[in-house]
Formats: sequence, structure tokens, C-alpha cells
Amino acid sequence: MGSECELSGFERGVLETLKRCQQRNENTLLWAMEVTKCIRSWGIGLPCAELGQVLVSHLCFDNNHSSLWKFMEQALSSGLIYPLQVLSLLTSRVLPHRRSQPKAYRLYLELLSRYALSFNPVMADACKEKINKSVDVALQLSQTYRVHILELGHAFVLFFFSIVVGLIDTTLDDWGLHMTPIDRPSFAVGSGDLLDMDIDFKGSHNFKGNEYHEQIRRSNSFMALEVVGKLTESRKAMVILRLVHLNMPEKFNGLLQRLWFLEANELVSPDLNSANQLLAKLSVNIQRVLGFEYHLNKRHIIGMLVDIPSCKPASCFHSEFSRSACWAPFDIYMENAMDGKQLPIKSAVDVLTEAIKTLQVFNQASWQETFLALWLSALRLVQRERDPPEGPVPGLEARLCVLLSIVPLAIANVLEDEAKLCHSSIPGATATGYVESGCRHKMDGKHRASKKDGLISSLQVLGHFSGLLCPPASVVDETNSAARKAASFITNAKNERDGIGGGSHVGTSIIAGGNMRHLLVEACIARSLIDTSAYVWPGYVSASIVSLSDSSSIEKSPWLIFMEGAPLNGSLINSLITTPASSLAEIEKLYYIALNGSEEEKSAAAKILCGASLSRGWNIQEHVVRVVVKLLSPPVPPSYTGPGSHLVVDYMPMLCALLLGASSVDTVHILSLHGAVPEVAASLVPLCEAFGSVKPSSSNKSSKGDEPSIYMVFSLAFLYLLRLWKFYRAPLEQCISERGVVGVRGEVTLEYLLLLRNSSIASSQVETNGNANQSESAPGKPIYIDSYPKLRAWYCQNKSCISSTLGSLSSGNPVHQVANKILSMIYWKMTKGVTLAGSSSTPCSSSTGSSPASTGEDDYQRPMLPAWEVLEAIPLVLEAILTACAHGRLSSRDLTTGLRDLVDFLPASLAVIVSYFSAEVTRGIWRPVPMNGKDWPSPAILPSVLSEIKAILAAVGVDLPSCSTGNSLLMLPLPMAALVSLTITFKLEKSLEFIHSVAGLAMEHCASGCPWPSMHIIGSLWAQKVRRWHDFIVVSSSRSIFRQNKEAIAQLLKSCFTSFLGSFNVSTFSLNNQSSVNGLLGSSISVGGVCPSIPPGLLYLRSCRTIQDVDYVNDVIVGLVAEHARELAARWASTDSPRLKSSQASLSMATTRAREVASLGASLLCVTGGAHLVQELFRDTIPTWLLSSREEQLHKLSAMSLIVEGYAMAYLLILSGAILWGVEAKPASLAFTRRARIVGAHMDFLVGVLEGNISLACDPATWKAYLSCLVGLMVRITPAWIQEVKLETLRKLASGLRGWHECELALSLLERGGTAAIGSAAELVNIIS
Repeated sequence: MGSECELSGFERGVLETLKRCQQRNENTLLWAMEVTKCIRSWGIGLPCAELGQVLVSHLCFDNNHSSLWKFMEQALSSGLIYPLQVLSLLTSRVLPHRRSQPKAYRLYLELLSRYALSFNPVMADACKEKINKSVDVALQLSQTYRVHILELGHAFVLFFFSIVVGLIDTTLDDWGLHMTPIDRPSFAVGSGDLLDMDIDFKGSHNFKGNEYHEQIRRSNSFMALEVVGKLTESRKAMVILRLVHLNMPEKFNGLLQRLWFLEANELVSPDLNSANQLLAKLSVNIQRVLGFEYHLNKRHIIGMLVDIPSCKPASCFHSEFSRSACWAPFDIYMENAMDGKQLPIKSAVDVLTEAIKTLQVFNQASWQETFLALWLSALRLVQRERDPPEGPVPGLEARLCVLLSIVPLAIANVLEDEAKLCHSSIPGATATGYVESGCRHKMDGKHRASKKDGLISSLQVLGHFSGLLCPPASVVDETNSAARKAASFITNAKNERDGIGGGSHVGTSIIAGGNMRHLLVEACIARSLIDTSAYVWPGYVSASIVSLSDSSSIEKSPWLIFMEGAPLNGSLINSLITTPASSLAEIEKLYYIALNGSEEEKSAAAKILCGASLSRGWNIQEHVVRVVVKLLSPPVPPSYTGPGSHLVVDYMPMLCALLLGASSVDTVHILSLHGAVPEVAASLVPLCEAFGSVKPSSSNKSSKGDEPSIYMVFSLAFLYLLRLWKFYRAPLEQCISERGVVGVRGEVTLEYLLLLRNSSIASSQVETNGNANQSESAPGKPIYIDSYPKLRAWYCQNKSCISSTLGSLSSGNPVHQVANKILSMIYWKMTKGVTLAGSSSTPCSSSTGSSPASTGEDDYQRPMLPAWEVLEAIPLVLEAILTACAHGRLSSRDLTTGLRDLVDFLPASLAVIVSYFSAEVTRGIWRPVPMNGKDWPSPAILPSVLSEIKAILAAVGVDLPSCSTGNSLLMLPLPMAALVSLTITFKLEKSLEFIHSVAGLAMEHCASGCPWPSMHIIGSLWAQKVRRWHDFIVVSSSRSIFRQNKEAIAQLLKSCFTSFLGSFNVSTFSLNNQSSVNGLLGSSISVGGVCPSIPPGLLYLRSCRTIQDVDYVNDVIVGLVAEHARELAARWASTDSPRLKSSQASLSMATTRAREVASLGASLLCVTGGAHLVQELFRDTIPTWLLSSREEQLHKLSAMSLIVEGYAMAYLLILSGAILWGVEAKPASLAFTRRARIVGAHMDFLVGVLEGNISLACDPATWKAYLSCLVGLMVRITPAWIQEVKLETLRKLASGLRGWHECELALSLLERGGTAAIGSAAELVNIIS
């Protein structure tokens, strides 16, 4: 109440002063002096918020005299009142009464034109608070923009934007043009609502007849547009509008809608015809905001660095483009995904989708260049497998899957994401208004068309890369078929034009000259990315092939015969297995038969689905994958009444065939590339529980071959499930992973796989609820391991077995009794009934008392027990026979025979054997045994294998430790010797691939925990067994050195960088032919010749997942990136080439090469340690690099070398984070919460350095280059990250940049900090304008 009285007294004093000045008819300057005295007498500072309120309330409109308007202008220019506050108060008073007070509106526009952009944030905090509150209340900013106005700068930005929108709205209203509420987002200023119109026209009949007033009113509308045009043409206005555009895009889109509405009504309103120039100027000003970019100070080297464009070829047809280093992350990711031992849990489609968007932004490339680079990387991936060494892990099918299925699906996601983004960017657009056609056309059509046009042109340009388009021998028929299809299409189209009836085709006997581009085009057409107009592209189909088209009959497709209703007999089944399906309808019919046919038809349908349709049905592969996974969880038949599980009763033959087909190495790899691992794991859990709980009958206990049986189905499902997570890991690795659900190396547990699947179901249910069209594909129920007690019991037992030795069990324990039965079975076979007495600590194998008489089973026959009971007892069996062998009571041959018989009895027992032996090897409690050829097999070719391994490593710059075996006995731990002896007995049959895939990986991991040269001994033994695998085994064995040898890791990484960069000829300005991707990964994986060889990058990618100390890799990569960046800068700075005379050209070339080095480093870092290494890079490695002293090098280094080193480090950090987290804003999730936390912590570290709280040891030039380039790259490439950083951190960073005279960079940082940073950014507007 006191403040109101005080204001009332102040108001009376001011008004009395103004009245005296007006009566004396004094100059407005004298008015200002008198009013200033009055203000100071009240102890109020300047500018005076109270004076502004008094003037506006007095002026509007009881004392609407010209002298008061003149004094207001004088007060504004003298700083007595604050322009922002006064103009806000006038806006709320004048705009609603602009028709009844046309002169006041005219004078208001004049003041607006002069002072709307006047903003000085320097004043007392109390005054700021008053003005801020006054502006907010007058214009209703908080309600309109739904933000809390805390800063004066924030209020200034929203005031200016409101003025621009308000003047446009009032002009539209004055001209009789009304946008509907749906079309026009509402604003408080100038909204022209009914209440304002009623106030405006009270008593308006008195002035309507006044011709002079009417003339002013008409001219005011044009003046309003003129004022808006004048205000928006300044650089300051562009900065303000850009703040709204970046942080409130939906509000800025409302401004764009108004402009498009004005453009649409130019012919409707005569007023608009006469205002064309004003509208054109205004439109140009607003459009400039969309493309406005700050150009950093080119006189500063940092400005040159950040503004250097990314490396691009002069022409897309240039031969060097196929080896462009800018796109190496594509090649490295794809090649890394080909490691079948590491099954990714995330869909390769999703990973590539993010990679496409990330690299397109980083390389500042067109969509044609981006898609072309993607195609070329995928083609190089296939070409490397043209002549691979023969081995147990085929790779061509997975590579073709990436090229012809994964890449097209990723491109489809990119196009779809852009369409969704553009559709949602303009809310409120309607199907009937101009906003729909105009806005959608400009914002959606332009970007989507550019992406689709880029895809089409990339496929057209691809024809120039004939060397990469040559098909592997196994797909020549498919490429020719695709070329013949295009030729037939052209011929039929020509016949239709000429009026010739009948269809024509190219005969299958004709060689159509097809290449990989024909398959790519077919894959894109199948997914509606392009249409059949591609068939008539110049040079796509040879004219000679088209001329050979005829109307003769061709061989009928087996799928056409199947769809016509032919029964599934032997010959048709074989044809369907080897011929991929061409349509989803064919796959769905097979799915129906697999569920509802006879037992023979069910099995046949499952085999067909897992045949060529899955491995080579590239155009519909994602649908085949979905059907196969869905078939693993068949529904309960309507006629099923129990007892038992419907999986066992109704679907056992089908599931046996399906699991056998889906267990092949290629199929598992393809399923993982499509991201089906969590879903497959969840489908296998119920199968394992059901089939493992059933006691097989005497007629259904076979587990050999592909004959369906309880044990066979259980073993297939169980071993398949275990392949999806490394259950055989050594205890050390287990401990690392058990810190969380997922380990630091990205290893997964069964719980994590189920969690991923259940999370996917939850998100799918949300989407389904929001989209009625998706109800048909409703997801299943969540699956938890606790719901399956048998599986959970074994899971816990396996963990216990790995972590500790077995405890003793009493002889009467049921598990002990089962173990005795199994021992009796295997000992009877190898000793012909002679039993072995055991100690009290191991199960007794004597026949007496081994099983109750009531069972009625023969002790020497295979026991009929549920599989879970057998698995539970096997660790006791293994301990018994290993102990017997170690004490000489059991020969090595009999031990191997017993293990093999156990695997024959129940193939799933291999999992327990592997797990138990791996744990025992790691514990080191078993004595080594001699591999001498008597007791255990001898690796006779070990010396030659070691020689070849040494040559392989020497070729990539790695020195093999000199550990000569001499004449000493070659030894292996007893469990390791038993395991390798067992695996050698397995036959190399397709039907046993599900066993080999588990045994091979487990044996390699088990050997890694044994002393050197255990892995080479095992490799030699297998190379002796399968001579055609010799080269493959030798190359695989050469990787074992990198598990623990840090020096070897550093040497290999150094070779990777050297091969990638190659040698550069300054005089010819070109790279050598073996540089970039081809030098790193090679153009072929051929290892023929006297000694096999492998490119360094490929060797590293196949070895990096086994490195134990991955943090060491971070240090090596950062060191190599820094070293090569310095060397490259020194090379370019010192060159005498006449083409590099200017320092900017020299810096540009050095920076381009440094960026390539950083790209390689980021890619290798991400594939080695994933999220863990990227987080360590932000939190520890880069800060340590900044804190470390390199005094011994500083006297040799130029300033350019130091600066380029800082730039390379900033690029390495940003690209590593972008590969892991992407460049876009994402919905709240654990991963992106982690991103915000890690990026924020790194920024806080940088702020600590700026504030002097942390002292650095690196050169100041390197530090300044690193920080400036890091901020510049974040602003340009990852602006979404900036919004996740604390506002106070952003302010401090901006303040530090201002201290380095990088004001525009500081403003760029703040303007991307979200709505909370708008006020801080506005305070810098005066500096750059």
C-alpha cells in the first residue's frame, strides 16, 4: 500500500512538472532536465521504469498531444526511460485503438522504427527487474510463449518478435484478410480478437466520416509493413529472429505462415497489389534468417579452421572418390559387423541410419555424395570376400545382406525420418488452406525431394565404378536375372506403345551382362525408394539385350507352382529351398503351412523359410526374418487340450527343422544384422524350458543328425540361446560384466537380452495404441527368466560353476544319482563294462546302487531323463573323469571317447563341458599334459605355423615375441587338451554346424587364458585335421598376441594409421593407390600365396574385441592422432609447392588431412570399446592430454602444428561422441541422459581451465585451438548437445570466448542453448552488430 502511495506521489510530481513545462511552451530538452530533477528528488535511478508507466498512461489517450509525444522521444534518446518498456506499454495501448487513434498509431510506428532495436542490458538489478516485469505484463509474454521470463534479454527477444508478428497481424486485419485460428498461431500482440475490436470502435462513428483520418488509417497499414521491413533488414534483427527460429521453431513457423498467407492473397486484396515491394522486402528479410550463418573472423586462424569445408571430390566421377577418407567410418563399421563371433544386439539398419545422418552433417555433403559413399563402402565390403580363405565362418551371405538389404532399409529410414520431421514441423496445417500447400511444399517437398533425387543420382553415378560392380561368382545368375527383368520391361513398354500384344522377355540362356547395380536398383524398387523408371536410365541395360527379347515360353518359377496350389513334394521342396521367394504373399503362405499343415508339410515349410529366401531373398529379407522369428513362438492350436506343452505335442518336427536351419553361421549372422537377437533369445527361452522338462520316451531319445527328438530340439534351442551371449567367458570377464546388466565391453547377459526385448514390446504397444492400423502386428507378452524355473536353476548353477569349484554332494543326492547313471553309460562304452572306483569326493561309478530298481532301466543303456536333470549332473561327471585322467586311472583316448559319447547322447551337454573346462583352465589347478602324439595329439606343423604367423605380423609392423619352443615338450592344461581333443573328433557336416559354432568360439576363448603358445598349438592341431582351412586358421591364430601384449597393439594401430594415410606426393598433389580405405582394409581378403597376409585394419578389427586393457587403446589412438596431425601440419607448412603459396590453402589442406586422421581414430576407438571408451575419452583421456607436458617436442613444432593438433583432438572427440550418440536431439532415455552428463562434465572441465582453477601443461596455442574448434564443431554439427549443457557453463564458456575476441562464436554457442539461454545470447547482440 505504501508503494502505491509513493507511486501516486511520484506520478503527481511528474505530471505537475510536465504541465508547467507545457504551459511555458519550453523546449523538450528543458522538459527532460526538469523531469530528471523530479526523478532524483525521489531517489530513483535511471532509466526510470516508473516514469515510463506514468507517461504512457497519461498519454493514452486523454492527453494525446504532440508535445507529449515529442517529450517521450526526448526521454528515450536521453535515457530517462527504457525503450523496451515504453514500446511494450505503448504496444499494448495503441495497437487495439489504432483505428480510433490513427495519429497515435502513426507516432507509435515512428518511435518503433527508431527505438525497437535499442537494447542496453547494463543497469541496476532492481531496475532490470521492474522493467522485465512491466514488459512481461504488458505483452503477456509468459502466457503467450509459455516460458518464465527471468532476464531482460529474454524479454527483449520476445518483444521484438511479438512486434514483428503483431504488426503483420494488424495489417492483415486492417486489409480485411483473416487467417483462421487453426491456420494462425495466436499471439497476444495484435491478435485482433473481438474484445479489442469492440474497444476500438467505441464512438468510432464520429471519425469515420473524417476523410483525413481515413487517409491516415490507410497509410498506417503500409507504414506498418514498411517499419517491419526496415527493422528486419538489420543484422541485429536477424540475430534476434534467429534466436526464436532455433529455440522456438513452432513460433517462428507461425511467422512463416503469415508471410505465405500474404503471398497467397496478393491477387485477392487490392491493398496487397500496391504493397508488393514492401511484402517482397519483408519476405526476403525473413527468409534470410533461415539460412543465416555466422562467419567467424577469418583473420583469426581459429575462424579459418572452423569454416574450412569438408573434404569433397571435385567430381563424383573422380577415381579417388572410391577411396575417400571422409567416409571411412562407413567401411570400418560394415567390416567390423562382419565378425560373426560378435553378434550385435542392435539392428545394423538403425546403426547405419544414424551413421548416414551423422556423416552427412560432418562432411557437409550433398545427399548424392552421401548415398554414393554409402553404396561404395558396401560394394567394397562385398568385393573383399571375392576370394577369401576357406574356413568355418563363411561371410559372403552376410556381406550381400548388408549391401542389398541393410543399406536400402537404412536409406528408407533416412527418407522416412525426414518426412516425419517436415510433417510435424508446422503444427496446425490444414488440408484446405494455403498453409498446407505452401508450407508443406516448401518445407517437406524440398528436403524430401532433394534426398530422393540424391538417391537416384547416386545410383546413376554408380555405373561409373565398374570395378566395384563386378559380381562374385555365386551371384552372377541373380545379376543377370535382374538385367533381363529390366530388358523385358523396356521391351514390353515399347510393344505397348507400338500396339503389339503379348509380353516379351529375355531368355534365361542369354548372358545379360548384369552387375551389382542391377541388384541394388531392384532392392530399392522393392522398397519403393525409386520406381521402374530406373530401367530406362542411359546405359542401365544394353541395347543388344533388349533386342534379344522374344515371346517364347520360359521355365516356370517353383514359387509360381507353389502359389498355384501344388503339393509340397520332394522335388518342389528342394527347388523352393534353393530359390529365394519374391513376394511377401509367398512367405505368408509358408508360415500358414508351418502352423497348420501335416507334420511333413510343417517341417518342409520351416526348411524352405530358412533356405535361400532367408539368405538371398534380399528384397524381402526383413519380412522373412520377421516370419522366422515369429515361427519360433507358435501359437496354441485351437484344438489343443493338453496335457503337456503344445510346443512338444504339436510343433516338434517343425521346430526341429526351423532351429536346424536357423542355426547355421550365415543365418545367425543375418538375423543379428537385422536386430533380431533379443527377440530370438526371448523366443528360445520357452522352448528350452518346455523341451528340457520332458522325459523322452524310449522311441524318442535320439539326438543324432536332423532327426526330430526331444533331446535334439532342446539341444538346438539351448545351444542357440547360449550363442547369443558369451556364457563361456572366463571368470575375470564375468566379473567385469556383472558390474551392471551390460558390461563395460558391451558384453550382454541373458537378462539384458530379455530386457531389450521387453522394452521393445513396451514401446511397440505405445505405438500400437496410437495407431489403429498396427493392431494386426500387436507385440507379444514380456518374458522374464524368473518365469522359467528350470532355465533359471541352470543359469544360476552355471554362474556358480564358473565362479567357484564344485562342492561335495552326499551319495544319496538326486543329482549324484543322475551323475552315476551318466558315468555308467559312458564308462560302459569305453571300458566294456569295467567300472572305475571313485573317491569319496567324486560320484561313484559302480553299477551297484547307481539307480533305483524301480526305474527298470538298464545301467548300460542311455538313461531317459529330462534334459535339465542331465545338464545339472554333468559338472559332477566332468570332475570325476578329469580327476580319473589326471591320476592315471583313465587314458586320454578314453576321456575323449567318453566326452564324445556324452555329446552324442545330449548335444546340449557341450555347453556345460565348455563352461566347466573354461573355468577350470582359468583357475589353473590342473597340471599340463604333453602334446606328444602318444597320450595327446601332437601339433607336428607348429614350427611352420609359427613361422607363417611371424611373417603375417611382420607384414603389418608387429614383432612376434621370441619364445622358441626348442626341444621342450609342448604342454596344454588338462581341461584344454581334453576340449581340443573332443572338438577334433567332430565331423564337418552341415547338420553339426550348431555344435561347431559353439565349440570353436569357446575353444578360442578358453585358449586365451592359457600360456603361450597354446592358441598356436590348437591352431596347428586343427590345421592338421582340416588342411583346406590352413590359411584361415593361421590368420586366426595370429590374433592371439593382441589380447595382452600392449606393445603389439600399439604397433598394429600405428600400421593402421600409416596404411590409411599412405604417402603423399606434394608435386602431383595426390595420394598413392594403396592409401585410405583400401590401404587400411584391403581390396580383397585373399590370403593365397606362399604365406598368407592380411591388411592391418582388418587384422585389428578381428582382434580388438579380445584386448583386455581397452583403456590403453584410447591413449594410443589419441597419441597417434596428435602425432600425425602435427606432422601433417608441419609438412604442409613447409612445402614449396607453388599451389600452396597462401597460408589459408596450406592450413586448409593440413586440416583436411588431420580430419581424416581423427575420423580413423574415432572409428577404431568406437569399434574397440564402444560407449566405455568414448566416455573415457571425454572424462579422462582428453583432459589428461591437455594436462600433459610435451616439452621435448615444443622447440621443434611450429605454431601451425600446435593449432592443427588442437583441431584434430576436438574433431576426434566430437566425431567419437556423434558415432555413439548421434547428432540429433533425442527423447529422454538412459543413453542420452548419459550423453548430457558426460558432455556437461567435459564442458565443466574446460570452464575450470578458463577460470584458472586448473593449470594446463600443453602449449597455449593448442589449448586455444582445441577449445575454440570444439565449440565451433558443436555449434555446426551437434547443436543438440549444447542444449543439454548447464546454462551457467555455457555463459562461462561464452565469456571466455569473448575474452579471446571470438564474440560470434560465443553468440553461436549461446543461441543454441535453448530458451533459457536466449537472454544471455541477446546481451551479445550489440557486440556483433
